[in-house]
Amino acid sequence: MIITKAPGKLYIAGEYAVVETGHPAIIAAVDRFVTVSIEETDGFGTITSQQYAESMLRWQRVNSEMVLDDRENPFKYIVSAIKVAEEYVKSLNLELKTFNIDINSELDSGDGKKYGLGSSAAVTVATVKAVCKLYKLNLSKIALFKLAAIAHFEVQGNGSLGDIASSVFGGIISYTSFDRSWLSDFRNKISIDKLIKLEWPSLEIIPLQIPSTLKFLVGWSGAPASTSSLIDKVELKKGKNQADYQAFLHESNKCVHDITNGFRQDNIAIIMSNIKKNRELLLDLGKMANVVIETPKLQEMITTADKFGGAAKTSGAGGGDCGIVLIKNDNSVSQLENAWKQEDIQRLDINIYNY
Repeated sequence: MIITKAPGKLYIAGEYAVVETGHPAIIAAVDRFVTVSIEETDGFGTITSQQYAESMLRWQRVNSEMVLDDRENPFKYIVSAIKVAEEYVKSLNLELKTFNIDINSELDSGDGKKYGLGSSAAVTVATVKAVCKLYKLNLSKIALFKLAAIAHFEVQGNGSLGDIASSVFGGIISYTSFDRSWLSDFRNKISIDKLIKLEWPSLEIIPLQIPSTLKFLVGWSGAPASTSSLIDKVELKKGKNQADYQAFLHESNKCVHDITNGFRQDNIAIIMSNIKKNRELLLDLGKMANVVIETPKLQEMITTADKFGGAAKTSGAGGGDCGIVLIKNDNSVSQLENAWKQEDIQRLDINIYNY
């Protein structure tokens, strides 16, 4: 049996702007994982998940195609990941196999609470990894990113794919989004093995290191959020507020570049001030688009972190899910945790994950 895993993620800065081609964000991989087990079998293959114990998807190989018993299933990202990975396998003229695949996720709580850690991206990455390992393919990280990005994009149809990059590369990265319209165009023009060898327009992935004197904390708002829904609402409003939106993109880019330089220079003051600035930019964007990015509970979490010297903001699209805090690694951390407890804010036991 082959076992692979991929971490979840949290955005540190650059949300919303990163959805636009050529715009950057900073993303942290976290130490909660999706684990995929894969084992070759004969006849029918299966897809199972501990999170969907009542659902088992059976499939079979008809010629070279994967044919599903039931297309209405909770495994759409997994199926897409298998199909894209096997399209690549076929381009290498390898014989296809039938297999059982089982999924287990730590990205949500045991009682089903959703934290917004990028489970669809992590399961896509872990599945592509597992399938390629089954076929004894030794993929580079950038090739794995491209295959998983294709698989995820073909299901979701929007988003920056930054969460895919985070799951593949681990640690903290600066990620600049590539041109997804270019991908849609070239997807139909050239074979997948050639596609992943090409330079993807505007794509940039740069590893970063958090200063040792900073502590990374995660607080949960107590409510899930719908990233796609919030992004769609901002998309609808930006055309009517083009000047404001372009100003937001410009300022967000400057923030991300300054934070990136702060990480490289071990300059805590630059990092902290620009985390706070990015928070204000997101609040202004929310007003422009008439969407709630910072819920009352997230606002309370952030305000409390500020009182203890932390730099805090929403992570991802906002509207719920998690907030992140960067704070000097001293006694103020325990004081902040105690204050959060009194406000019924849950600190998640989550750390940055490096491969």
